[in-house]
Amino acid sequence: METKPNTITINNIEVAIEGERNLLEVIRKAGIDLPTFCYHSELSIYGACRLCLVEVVGRGVTAACSTAPRAGMVIKTETAQLRNMRKINIELLLANHKRECPSCARSNNCNLQDIARRLGVSEIRYKQTEKTLPIDDSSDSIVRDPNKCVLCGDCVRVCSEVQSVGAIDFAFRGAKARVAPAFDKNLNEVECVNCGQCAAVCPTGAIVPKPDYDKVWAALNDPEKVVIAQIAPAVRVALGEYFGCKIGENVEGQMISALKLMGFDYVYDTCFSADMTIFEEATELLERIQNGGKLPMFTSCCPAWVKFAEIYYPELLPNLSSTRSPQQIFGAVARQTLPAKLGIKPENLVIVSIMPCVAKKFEAKLDKFKRDGRPDVDYVVSTVGLAQMIKSMGINMMQLPQESFDMPLGFSTGGGVIFGATGGVMEAALRYAVEKLEGKPLEKVDFKEVRGMASLREATYNVSGKEVKVAVVHTLSAARKLIEKIKAGEADYQFVEVMSCPGGCIAGGGQPINTTPGFRQQRASGLYSADKTRRLQKSQDNFLVAQCYEENYGGKPGSHEAHEALHTRYQNRGQIFDARQNVLCGSAEKKLPICVTICTQQQDCNGQELLVGLVGFVKQNGLAEKVDIDATFSSRPQKEGTIGITIGDLVLDMEDYSIETLGQAIKEGIAAL
Repeated sequence: METKPNTITINNIEVAIEGERNLLEVIRKAGIDLPTFCYHSELSIYGACRLCLVEVVGRGVTAACSTAPRAGMVIKTETAQLRNMRKINIELLLANHKRECPSCARSNNCNLQDIARRLGVSEIRYKQTEKTLPIDDSSDSIVRDPNKCVLCGDCVRVCSEVQSVGAIDFAFRGAKARVAPAFDKNLNEVECVNCGQCAAVCPTGAIVPKPDYDKVWAALNDPEKVVIAQIAPAVRVALGEYFGCKIGENVEGQMISALKLMGFDYVYDTCFSADMTIFEEATELLERIQNGGKLPMFTSCCPAWVKFAEIYYPELLPNLSSTRSPQQIFGAVARQTLPAKLGIKPENLVIVSIMPCVAKKFEAKLDKFKRDGRPDVDYVVSTVGLAQMIKSMGINMMQLPQESFDMPLGFSTGGGVIFGATGGVMEAALRYAVEKLEGKPLEKVDFKEVRGMASLREATYNVSGKEVKVAVVHTLSAARKLIEKIKAGEADYQFVEVMSCPGGCIAGGGQPINTTPGFRQQRASGLYSADKTRRLQKSQDNFLVAQCYEENYGGKPGSHEAHEALHTRYQNRGQIFDARQNVLCGSAEKKLPICVTICTQQQDCNGQELLVGLVGFVKQNGLAEKVDIDATFSSRPQKEGTIGITIGDLVLDMEDYSIETLGQAIKEGIAAL
């Protein structure tokens, strides 16, 4: 059979080669969906699952994902031999798979189930392994069940290639091979940043968002509790996919109706606190620009990015905005204002966050976000979790009438809505900062230069004679590259937005899994459309946020009251993963943690001298029972990011402090316990 130049023949049909990397991409372009577990167009080619097998006439059977297309190839995708080989592969996977499908979180969206049905696997001829491995539920964000893993490697590659973290990898050999953290530890003991991208690419239920449904149902069924929900912007353009809606469709109104039907007393919008975040964050940026503060300033809305910085770049923590994330600002505002407005006891208010991000589960449980022992946010439910709760009640969400958010914490501008897409925080901040610097209303509110899906976007604006340089990055690997350029003096900005998930919150680890090409753009488009339908598009025009400041936070952003309630501090987590040794452990119930880093590669490191001095200070002042002093040993030179000392939540550079000033900080920390 003669073929045209630069084409291949697939099942007797000629298909052009148009820059595809492999046969799989050409075959899928031809309308044939070859099954695969381990192939993702955004990750490296792995070729482990052996499901995308095809026959290349004259060459035999090969994996389509790892074979480059060449003109003149003749491909068969479906023969008796190929079908039998795929069935055997699936049966072997199922033989080593925990087959409790009805109770699995991925039961209605599992690639293994789908492919088994497609191939007509009705029985498994191979004996199932009897040994079961323990489930790792140590993380606040995800649950890892190695008994459901098919060793596709998707989670390993996304953690390493997209996020540059590498918290998990293959371990052991042969039949004992499995995916695990280093030294087979639990996830909460390694450098996992809780982003949940491993769950977003896992084809089975081996890694899933950690559920909080039972606790939320218990609160909803408690007649003494008033249960409220806050809903993040990205949820409204992804939830509908679970109910057959087109990608990016905004189902805000039906979602609110469903939540009310489920028993939520009030439903508010996290976009309100996103607007409030801009009040604080943009004010902080302007203050740094005008008064010579630490620049560039990095955004602090993404808890996975914050934890990444705390682990890998603690020297940059002063550059992070101290403004809380919108979730935690909402929690603080709701705790302070709603009990009086609703006429209820503070202890009866239950705050539930509906989030696209599983790192928010980790963030909500941090001790620094507790007030009188009570967390500002009680529970965090992912978008997928909300969909499962709605379905469990038998609610036909898309048949419900549309309802509106409750006031006052349900009113927002377009600036708050676009937070869910990469570049959205930057654009909302620019709408605020540029108007403030110019002292007049903006002629146009769109800053399209910071939009898009490129991993790095840069823009320079001339504002009232001042040059403002900004950058936007998404994925932590892109953030790492940009940070290294900044540290090397190869890049210079005033403001940098970082989101850990590809595309931003719209593709967070708690969103419905979608592999449709362009799905991120479609979800982002849904948010920008919502921005245009808002009556107001600039966060500074949210009059209910302004009223909230007048009533509770000193009348303006950046006030002492606002800083106390709406800002936070950061922790050097790099020390946690260095070699560690306890030097002095007090016996008091509450102890002040102190950690001194000693660099093993730096001869002039004065860490050891300071460590001895601090131990002597606490003993001489009778404070030994009230402190817990550790030494960490790091191979990272201090100039490359090893912060010398942490005293409680304070992160200090040992070069800038004497024993006397550190001793005073210790006394103040103990007094605050």
